[in-house]
Amino acid sequence: MGRPDPAGEIPLLRRLWSGGHLLPDGASGGPAHPVIRLFGRWVRRPLLPAARLWRRNIQLRVVATTLLMSLGVVLLLGLVVIGQVRNGLLDAKRHAAQGQAVGGFEVAEQMADRKSDNRGQDGAGAGAQDSGAWLNALVEQLASGGKGAYSVVALSSDSGETPYVASRGPRASGDVQPDSVPADLRRRVDEGRTAPYERYGKIVHAGSGDAEPALIIGKRLDDNNGDAYQLYYLFPFTQEEKSLSLVKGTLATAGVFVVVLLGAIAWVVVRQVVTPVRMAAGISERLAAGLLQERMKVTGEDDIARLGESFNKMAQNLQLKIQQLEELSRMQRRFVSDVSHELRTPLTTVRMAADVIHEAREDFDPITARSAELLWGQVDRFESLLSDLLEISRFDAGAAALEAEPIDLRDVVHRVVDGAEPLAEAKGTRILVRGAEAPVIAEADTRRVERVLRNLVVNAVEHGEGRDVVVRLATAGGAVAVAVRDYGVGLKPGEATRVFNRFWRADPARARTTGGTGLGLSIAVEDARLHGGWLQAWGEPGGGSQFRLTLPRTAGDVLRGSPIPLEPEDSRRNRRPSEAVPPQPPAERLAAVPAQPRSALPADAAAPSADPTALPGNGARVVRGTPETPSDGPRGGQEPSARPTPSNEGEGRPRGR
Repeated sequence: MGRPDPAGEIPLLRRLWSGGHLLPDGASGGPAHPVIRLFGRWVRRPLLPAARLWRRNIQLRVVATTLLMSLGVVLLLGLVVIGQVRNGLLDAKRHAAQGQAVGGFEVAEQMADRKSDNRGQDGAGAGAQDSGAWLNALVEQLASGGKGAYSVVALSSDSGETPYVASRGPRASGDVQPDSVPADLRRRVDEGRTAPYERYGKIVHAGSGDAEPALIIGKRLDDNNGDAYQLYYLFPFTQEEKSLSLVKGTLATAGVFVVVLLGAIAWVVVRQVVTPVRMAAGISERLAAGLLQERMKVTGEDDIARLGESFNKMAQNLQLKIQQLEELSRMQRRFVSDVSHELRTPLTTVRMAADVIHEAREDFDPITARSAELLWGQVDRFESLLSDLLEISRFDAGAAALEAEPIDLRDVVHRVVDGAEPLAEAKGTRILVRGAEAPVIAEADTRRVERVLRNLVVNAVEHGEGRDVVVRLATAGGAVAVAVRDYGVGLKPGEATRVFNRFWRADPARARTTGGTGLGLSIAVEDARLHGGWLQAWGEPGGGSQFRLTLPRTAGDVLRGSPIPLEPEDSRRNRRPSEAVPPQPPAERLAAVPAQPRSALPADAAAPSADPTALPGNGARVVRGTPETPSDGPRGGQEPSARPTPSNEGEGRPRGR
């Protein structure tokens, strides 16, 4: 892999491994090979259900942990017990074997002494001829007392002092092979002369060739002729192995029963605790779904029963509070609806009278004429407020209906821009439309969408400080979006979420040149929700703001993202330091859009084609996060927190919408 290919500097095998294809010279490697990724997914797929079950089932985890710990304890205990039993059996066998061997060596010495005495009495020549027979008789006599318990082997001494005996063949009891005695033990016995030596070895049988472990004890002795030979006792561990096997089997059986019993105990104990918890979790989910009458079944007087009683009391109090709040909400909605309807008749009369007075104001003195103009303007605002209150009451009562039909948002935007032109001219503001080259089709309620966009554009013009307002359209995937960008005072941290609240104003002292009621954005966000869409806000102090309306292209679809990023490309955080725009003095507020990246406001920009899935979320409002935690949209079905980017370039006055 380290050898480069002839075409470039990157090794050929590394290219194939990195991207699954040959990369161009100098290009960096891509992700892992598709075959490797496929193999990884194939390996992980069977493990996913088990991993999910392990994460979600606390009873399984506790029982499995108990079984593993119990198994470890049983194994450790078994090893300790088996070791102690083995050592005890070996010690007992060794002591018994040493006693038996010492007794046998004494018997062999006594027999040799008696033969020597008889030979001295009968003559020296006869004894030498009986040496082989004497060894046979000795081995048979010593082995006769321990059939199955031990074996006896007599071997010639290799010291070289008795050449006659060295030529004598070995003797062994039963079918034991004489070469079962290790050579190193024979050397030690010859060197030790009269001291007995022992060693662990194996007994080899002549017939089957099987070998079994044994303790071998040997000593150098003299036969009836005074010649040296080696006498060995071989003690097999057959009985000890049977005893140790019995102990192992008993411990294994007992260990299995103990582990299973501990697992069953753990399962029963954990079940007694987990079952009420699972019941509480299920009832909590049903309570969250609106089934407020659900309660836990309580039995006994233990801690679990007390938990159930406390849970039931909490659910009962929660149900009571929710019912009270629902009743209060119904009363408030009914009150707003009734008051709005009841005010329409007197307001109509007041409107007629105000119109008459307003038309005749030229005949009044200046003070009365001014009062007539103020009365006429405030009655007009009162009518708008009453209409907004009726609309809000319909949203609160769930009576708002959506009349969706395929529309081109470009037509809606152009109507809104045309309607806002007089105000924009009075403010010295240009309204620029971007992304209107291609159709932007969506199934929506034209009246509601136009009301939302009119509110956004008018607010942007009013609070844009005389700078340009940019309306951008885009479509991608299953979503369409319209973003309204201004470069005015912007929003302070936390205001992007409160700007949609009813009657909220950042600066109550700020004048409303357009006579707003304070309910425009509240109605707009409800209109967006009625479409299954989002109305989101971003802003930074002194850097302007952007409001983004995102709608599904097909009514009823679920949005996964927006084709327009919530934070614009020309925001203070996205601009390079060289492109930063210093705050302008009041005399220069009629300047055009501040310096931006070339891609921000192109002269012939087309609608972005970004995939809306790249910007997940489904909230109703959001503000761009701080540079450390950027966010283009709400996530996980929750409305995100408002954390606009702080600025040191100077803060404009906050605004209410």
